[in-house]
Amino acid sequence: MKIVLLDTLTFGSSDLGGFDALGEVLKYETTSFEQTLERIKEANVIVTNKVVITAEMMDECPDLKLICIAATGMNNVDLEAAKEKNIEVKNVAGYSTDSVIQHTFSMLFYLMGHSRYYDEYVKDGSWQKSEVFTHVAKPFFELKGKKWGIIGLGEIGRGVAKIATAFGAEVSYYSTSGKNDNLDYKRETISNLLEQSDVISIHAPLNASTEDLIAHSELLMMKDGATLLNLGRGGIVSEEALSYILDAKPIYVGLDVLAQEPMAHDHPLMKVKAKERLYITPHIAWTSVEARAKLLASVIDNIKQYG
Repeated sequence: MKIVLLDTLTFGSSDLGGFDALGEVLKYETTSFEQTLERIKEANVIVTNKVVITAEMMDECPDLKLICIAATGMNNVDLEAAKEKNIEVKNVAGYSTDSVIQHTFSMLFYLMGHSRYYDEYVKDGSWQKSEVFTHVAKPFFELKGKKWGIIGLGEIGRGVAKIATAFGAEVSYYSTSGKNDNLDYKRETISNLLEQSDVISIHAPLNASTEDLIAHSELLMMKDGATLLNLGRGGIVSEEALSYILDAKPIYVGLDVLAQEPMAHDHPLMKVKAKERLYITPHIAWTSVEARAKLLASVIDNIKQYG
């Protein structure tokens, strides 16, 4: 069995040795669109995280039987073409739930506690010059008693809701599909959720119902001092609108996903002046060591089941 891994750099330092026992394995750290066909044309199995596999590529791969997507989202593979050609496509779900939930709170507390400011206050020598033992120039608040609105109450959203409740927050949610009726939490319209919440976190997929869900007018609905966290998909929050609103309205924003990744050099968010109220991480919420190990183990299992 010939197995081709197309973008192993996305797995970091994770052990890929488990693939070697399955057959002849070729591993590439990165693969451009132009390089893809040459690398897969003799493969029986392809493993891809984000590399796109088109119908035209499949036409040139007569021995291809299985495409393993090392992720949950499947939009990088032409699923209809694969079905027509009797090529099985398998993804992995649920591997990063705990990692994303943890990163949600990491982002919140970084912003809510003004961690960057206080860390720099000590490290630049300012604390050493103080006449008192403490420094409270940047007030922060407790999560207890605050209203937390969740957009997308799936497995990750429910996990966030459970922990937020443990902190004493009052949780409500907006169903992006309109079909989720969870009796444990209050369901809100998007406008009510944005207007009332102190913390808003997004854990939804990108689709016709969620694209630009949070744009200029929605951002203006938010309370002054509220925090918006997007750990769903880029494109749900309008980044152009956000770049303007952040300098005009005192809100805090944490983003782990953007519409284009990596972000462009001239991205409008790079020009925001209120940098202390914007925290961006490079799509890492899913990447805990444990989550990546679960992901690779599941991909290997998918190949074994095929074999």
